[in-house]
Amino acid sequence: MKIDFTDKTALVCGSSTGIGMATAQQLAAAGARVILLARNPNKLEQVLQTLDTSHRGDHTYLVADFSKYKEVERVVSAFVYAERSRSTIANPIHILVNNTGGPPPGHLIDADVEALENGFTQHVKCNHVLVKSCLEGMKAAGYGRVINVISTSVKAPIEFLGVSNTIRGAVANWAKTLATELGPHGITVNNVLPGFTATERLDKIVTGKANRAGHSEEQAAEIMKSHVPARRFAEPEEVANAIIFLASDKAAYINGINLPVDGGRTKSL
Repeated sequence: MKIDFTDKTALVCGSSTGIGMATAQQLAAAGARVILLARNPNKLEQVLQTLDTSHRGDHTYLVADFSKYKEVERVVSAFVYAERSRSTIANPIHILVNNTGGPPPGHLIDADVEALENGFTQHVKCNHVLVKSCLEGMKAAGYGRVINVISTSVKAPIEFLGVSNTIRGAVANWAKTLATELGPHGITVNNVLPGFTATERLDKIVTGKANRAGHSEEQAAEIMKSHVPARRFAEPEEVANAIIFLASDKAAYINGINLPVDGGRTKSL
């Protein structure tokens, strides 16, 4: 099965590292024009240099802070408008990958209201303004893919990730609602649920578990792996593989799902 994104443009959020970076690299390798989006321009410039240019040489990046949803909206809307204005040919964003780091770990009961508000802004509000910014172009193209990188906590809450569990559930229900509303326009909305994936966020989780249990970080990591049937952590590229498939025309009849990429760790169906 060959996946080809020639003539497609993808906006990948949180693409300066981890799953977002791996996704951007794979999209570019498959022929897509890639728009990176994150808050650190230096890291974005570094990632930009790693993108395959054998198909497209016009990859670029946008800078915005996801703690400020109006800034995200302004930056992306301005880009979409500029793309529309500079050519008589429509240049829509066909693929939107919503991906950003989760709220800090901790018990939910210890979280203040501001932590919940910040998480809602960073994930639900930002995701929403991004979809609205890209929607007109997707409708005009008759092709749209919205893939939200969430967490397996959508299936079963994860210990010591109280705020994240709460917000991720909200994103999943937001996405399912949009899947129904946008399906008639050739737009699918799906969620990828990474398990333990070798990213900076996982490093922080491992450190936290080690500190609370009085273990070394190596011991904490091995204990976590023991709960995964695959007995290892995922690589970011493995999560990106699922995103790439859902973004393709091969997944046109898959809409509104939660897809765990967790090595079998999630116990629920």
